[in-house]
Amino acid sequence: MAGKKLIAICQSGGEFETDNEGIMTYKGGEAHAIDIDDDMNFNAFKMEVAEMFNWSTDAMSMKYFLPGNNKILITISSDKDLLRMIKFHDCQMTVDIYVMIGEIIDPELSNLPVSRSSRTSLSQEMMPLDAPIDVVEDTNHDHDDVHFIAPLDIISNTDVKIDMPTEISPPAPLASSSDEKLVKAAHQWQNNITGVGQRFNSVAEFREALRKYAIANQFAFRYKKNDSHRVTVKCKAEGCPWRIHASRLSTTQLICIKKMNPEHTCEGGIHTTGYQATRSWVAGIIKEKLKVSPNYKPKDIVNDIKQEYGIQLNYFQAWRGKEIAKEQLQGSYKEAYKQLPSFCEKIMESNPGSLATFTTKDDSSFQRLFVSFHASLYGFQQGCRPLLFLDSIALKSKYQGTLLAVNAADGDDGVFPVAFAVVDAETDDNWRWFLLQLKSGMQTPGSITFVADRHKGLKESIAEIFEGSFHGYCLRYLTENLIRDLKGHFSHEVNRLLVEDFYAAAYASKLEDFQRYIDSIKSISIEAYEWVIRSEPEYWANTFFKGARYNHLSSNFGDMFYSWASEAHELPITQMVDVIRAKILDLICARKSESAQWLTRLTPSMEEKLEKENLKVSQLQVLISVGSTFEVRGDTVETVDIDQWECSCKVWQLTGLPCCHAVAVIGCMGRTLYEYCSQYFSVESYRLTYSETVNPVPSTNGSFQNDSSQAAVTVTVTPPPTRRPPGRPTKKLFGSQEVVRRQLQCSRCKGMGHNKSTCKEILVEQ
Repeated sequence: MAGKKLIAICQSGGEFETDNEGIMTYKGGEAHAIDIDDDMNFNAFKMEVAEMFNWSTDAMSMKYFLPGNNKILITISSDKDLLRMIKFHDCQMTVDIYVMIGEIIDPELSNLPVSRSSRTSLSQEMMPLDAPIDVVEDTNHDHDDVHFIAPLDIISNTDVKIDMPTEISPPAPLASSSDEKLVKAAHQWQNNITGVGQRFNSVAEFREALRKYAIANQFAFRYKKNDSHRVTVKCKAEGCPWRIHASRLSTTQLICIKKMNPEHTCEGGIHTTGYQATRSWVAGIIKEKLKVSPNYKPKDIVNDIKQEYGIQLNYFQAWRGKEIAKEQLQGSYKEAYKQLPSFCEKIMESNPGSLATFTTKDDSSFQRLFVSFHASLYGFQQGCRPLLFLDSIALKSKYQGTLLAVNAADGDDGVFPVAFAVVDAETDDNWRWFLLQLKSGMQTPGSITFVADRHKGLKESIAEIFEGSFHGYCLRYLTENLIRDLKGHFSHEVNRLLVEDFYAAAYASKLEDFQRYIDSIKSISIEAYEWVIRSEPEYWANTFFKGARYNHLSSNFGDMFYSWASEAHELPITQMVDVIRAKILDLICARKSESAQWLTRLTPSMEEKLEKENLKVSQLQVLISVGSTFEVRGDTVETVDIDQWECSCKVWQLTGLPCCHAVAVIGCMGRTLYEYCSQYFSVESYRLTYSETVNPVPSTNGSFQNDSSQAAVTVTVTPPPTRRPPGRPTKKLFGSQEVVRRQLQCSRCKGMGHNKSTCKEILVEQ
């Protein structure tokens, strides 16, 4: 059955009925479906079933019929049993599994003969404590087996008057004062159960009270019957008479304790394991602490629960409890996807001029979401250079995914977020869709320079969607690829020299300087030299690149933006987007307030750069010219065209600020330097960049609700099928980190990849 999934229909709460031919049928109860295959192990399957019915795995058994044979129930109790069941149903799409709670028969009744069919019935319809038993002869069999039938007044929802003591005796006191300290926090729950006649608003409320009562009094219990209107429970200790039965009062939703034997003969405390500490209970206990400490670790949860309540959890219980608590605090992941249509509408309503849109797959599962706020679009178009940085980051959320983002550089070389998207995977198609949305939201005329990775799909999409624009390869990714492709060939020191020369060649403004660094790489390694030549220098080297990158050669310009996403990526998708929105708002407000105090013509960082160029002027000599072209002599001889804003050193063209040669000429002409600086570096442009604000997106109690009045929103979005894989995510290493790894070098032959003791080279004596 390789690759095929079997749907397990898990049923519980009903009854088996046997006809005259001994064929059993299952009537009533509730059912849930689970996908299983031959890779699933028994413990994982049993845990998932227990979670669906909110039961403990210790109190649960599972059975099934062989195909075509409804006379014999087969028990599933191991990996082999589960695999055997899957193979038996190889040609079918579904299998019915009957989930039973508690022991097959009551120990007090074990001295009576019970037929196979009656035992199965008992496990599903266990009678309350001390209920009278009608013994009915089984006329359908040739032997003397009997069936037990619970009385009608107990099975019905009517009130039953029972003479039972209302005082409850807890188990024997704990053995030592140190144990008392362990359960100090649970002491408040010792009287959660007061006795017969006590009422609860629902079955869930009764179960929770019972669970806390058991924890406080240091004993464990198991369910004999557990459905939406009746609960029968006994002490887990063998032979202990403690029992309780509660059921719904007729015509109400109230649950009332009908019978109870309050006496314990067990030692109670020996059962203080995590048995009664369900994931929901753990979530309720840790929720407030998790709110204060989001990084609360499961191992710390295990320790704290042990110290405060005397309950020993396992790691999985703590982890699941934390997941539930996070969902209770943050909202449901699934609900967040459902709210996407309304959420996008509210973004555009509260922030006119913004763009928020999403797409789904054919099965309505989430595919991608694009968001760009009006303040970001306006700020980029009014005050930023036509320069954008594209990058991505893997999300560690429950449903994985990738964040795509585009950032700009403001006039002070600070990060300015323009737009972002959450997609199911980083693919060429998703990048193309992202760029199409970005294009639709922009009104910027002229060409834009993109700094991004060089993979083929992105390269083609930029050229097609932003016609006339330029694509500069990210130097960081190129370095990573260079080290990866040459990995193992060179020592740490050689790798460092290669990277230094590669960066120097990329930043070189003149062809002769570029060639000098390339020749240096060639002298180290012909293979590295050939790799550099094949990497299309016209897309990454300043000497050949035709667009304007303002000397920004790497796309990781938006590291601050990605740190925002990293803080929020485990939140439901709508909340993650709103956290990023709030971060953008904080950034705009802070920089707007800061720039209001500036008294210079240029932004601080540009004023500083211009001053550095001005300090070099004293060493230069300017030859006066009649036209707009001047010759400037220093360590080199450069030509400055003042009208074209060009210098033969190319620094002016690359940065947008006058180089020292241009500064010398401007000074000789008696003009101000600010006339020859790019407008994008002015304080005025900077303030325009941060002139708009990002408004809050309407929400209710922290979660975004679908607006039923918007009839146009009819799409139901479901979570993507991909779930986060188990284990710690792998870390992405960049070139600068790879270079640090040192390779073995032999001290005898100076060869690489081995040491002196393993050297096999034959050395010729000189």
